[in-house]
Amino acid sequence: MSQRTANHGSEQLPTAYRLDAKVRTACADALPRCVFIEITNRCNLACTACVRTHRVLEPARDLTFEEFVALVAQFPQLERALLHGIGEPLLHPELPDMVRYLKGRGVTVLFNSNGTLLTPRLQEALVCSGLDEFRLSLDAAEPDLYERMHGRPFFDRVVHNVQSLVATKRRLGRDTPRISIWCTATRDNVEQLPLLVRLAARIGVPEVYVQRLVYFVDSPEPGDAELASTALFGSVQAREREIIAECERLSKELGIAFRASGATDPARSLSAAQREEARPWTGCRRPWTTAYITANGNALPCCMAPFASVDYGSLCMGNIWKTGFSTIWNSEKYRAWRRALLSADPPVPCSGCGVRWSL
Repeated sequence: MSQRTANHGSEQLPTAYRLDAKVRTACADALPRCVFIEITNRCNLACTACVRTHRVLEPARDLTFEEFVALVAQFPQLERALLHGIGEPLLHPELPDMVRYLKGRGVTVLFNSNGTLLTPRLQEALVCSGLDEFRLSLDAAEPDLYERMHGRPFFDRVVHNVQSLVATKRRLGRDTPRISIWCTATRDNVEQLPLLVRLAARIGVPEVYVQRLVYFVDSPEPGDAELASTALFGSVQAREREIIAECERLSKELGIAFRASGATDPARSLSAAQREEARPWTGCRRPWTTAYITANGNALPCCMAPFASVDYGSLCMGNIWKTGFSTIWNSEKYRAWRRALLSADPPVPCSGCGVRWSL
């Protein structure tokens, strides 16, 4: 996106993400207010668009509750916590306790989930924990495509679980968690976006978000190239435009919010995707406002970085159990990343950000 677009978008972002572009230098003045905490890197699905399906990045593990508390203590200015990474948060047996702990500190808490493990007992525990948002990752609106996109035949289970979560909120008289559907749109599933809007309306989910496909920009592997070929970015056809317009019409008719990730709407994001703009990565503020800590304690500059480069070692800024995050945050490696991001020669993952995204 252009700097102008980036500035416009920042006004719509949660305050934890906001930062005046003019104050960005190699050093960050303050610790992150927004942190992605990967409480587990285990998952029970094999989604085609997920890096976890294609590569092992780190040993499988869960954060213990004690580690979680110690991790949170390293971020005294924490305002917003996203309890996901490349794993499924519902697999962690202490998830509701973690949410409750953060809410006791006044933190906004949310996570993305595939929804397959959302049992009635867990629904109630999450609603009562004070969870602010539950984001369902759903890339299909019917069983056959769901199994192809997510690797398991769990479509009906997921729909039932989320519909039940809506009912559990109503029964308990709670306004939260806010529930939404997040779909990674590609050529494989774009035709089902209108069906997804209708599905959301049917099960009582008020928001549908279209998010971008992010994939390796530096991989020579044929499989990665095949995945990349499903991205819509830069080559959107008239049919895809028609589908987005149909979704916008349907959403108004059904009372559903139809949006895109990144504080914008699908039509605007789609239009921006057609323009060749210099240095689109310069609008990013995440290396100054956000941290991503993996289940093994590694600090990464962005939650999307593991999806955008095969050189995982280059993404690790340090390990918070070996070196405190406050030291890692303005280490030479982090400062070099920020300097590169502000230049014409950005880090490899950043070079594809906004260039090889699907919408």
